Amino acid sequence: MKVKTTIKIKKFNFQSINSTFATQTIKMRLHRNLVYTTIDSLNAIFNEGEYADKVVARALKKDKRWGSSDRKFVAETIYEIVRWKRLYAEIAEVKEPFDRDNLWRMFAVWAVLRGYPIPDWRQLEGTPERKIKGRFDELSKVRALKESIPDWMDELGAKELGEKVWAKEIAAQNQPAKVILRTNTLKGTKENLRNTLMDLNIETEYLKDQPEALVLKERANVFLTDAFKQGLFEVQDANSQLVAGFLDVKPGMRVVDTCAGAGGKTLHIASLMENKGQLIAMDLYESKLKQLKLRAKRNGAFNIEYRIIDTTKVIKKLHEKADRVLIDAPCSGLGVLKRNPDAKWKLQPEFIDNIRKVQSEVLESYSKIVKPGGKLVYATCSVLPSENQEQVEKFLKTEIGKQFTFIKDRKILASESGFDGFYMALLERKE
Repeated sequence: MKVKTTIKIKKFNFQSINSTFATQTIKMRLHRNLVYTTIDSLNAIFNEGEYADKVVARALKKDKRWGSSDRKFVAETIYEIVRWKRLYAEIAEVKEPFDRDNLWRMFAVWAVLRGYPIPDWRQLEGTPERKIKGRFDELSKVRALKESIPDWMDELGAKELGEKVWAKEIAAQNQPAKVILRTNTLKGTKENLRNTLMDLNIETEYLKDQPEALVLKERANVFLTDAFKQGLFEVQDANSQLVAGFLDVKPGMRVVDTCAGAGGKTLHIASLMENKGQLIAMDLYESKLKQLKLRAKRNGAFNIEYRIIDTTKVIKKLHEKADRVLIDAPCSGLGVLKRNPDAKWKLQPEFIDNIRKVQSEVLESYSKIVKPGGKLVYATCSVLPSENQEQVEKFLKTEIGKQFTFIKDRKILASESGFDGFYMALLERKE
């Protein structure tokens, strides 16, 4: 509060824009009903401000006759065009707000660069294939266009991480995210889960140094499986799974997750506590805690209490009461663009300025919950030092921060790990 391929089409080097489609020999033809659904969805995302994940979920329910390949085409095409919006718009020579003709021109760019034969539909008449490829080569010389991000974001990333690191990082953030499962150890082992999924023809691989993680070899709708409905696993990025372990929780402790949200990390903490002790999940929004309650029931996690932060008294009542406190702070989300590509277009520089202030306030306020000798983890899914280590350094100079000792931190880049970008710092309150 998160697939590297290369394709050459007709001697056209498609090195920058990677896609899961690139693993296929493209002999497919475009189907009108699937493309129309894609155009409608892009209109909702670009012009009506809807979130891509919600739009895609709705689109996939549109026609019950669609098979898995049809749904895959719709979902992946929507996400691809959202991810490369700026580049495609520049190639197509269209500007926001996009009317339907503009969206069709952007779709035509996608289709040409993916090697699809252009059908003789009225909306795609006169598609300039050679010009599209030429403009791709030309525009790819400018990083902000090549990686399809706003200029301000490119400047900020380069300023905070340095040109070389940022160039690698934003390229990695433009790769589609892999699907990672976290075994719910309250209900079984990783090995048993892998075997159960294998029986459903869902193949997974282990991850080194990740005790509960399984990586899907191919994308699949795991939410429809009985294994998910029985609470045997959650979908959670590999680096997100590191946070709960970083907190060093033990069964029987009193642990507070101060920004629980829908509770991915809360549920992981509950499993590490083996349902023993007290786990308090807090959030500003009741709707998120309601989602967490449903997930906890499915997971068999019953040591969780739920508290809405509706007044400052909720925090004050817990001052110096917790063995462990997790502050999974609200952030820019610049570490999880690969799974939330529309955030590139919804984020504004003013939001990042404001969120840094919120992070400072949250860290000062919620840190008071840690009892002497207890530990605190401050975490974000951002790669910007100004949201991460600089926040911790600033906190340690405050009145409450001087009561803490810095133990260690971990900076994780998508370009180095292959998964989401994360930051986590472990602090201990002095006795």
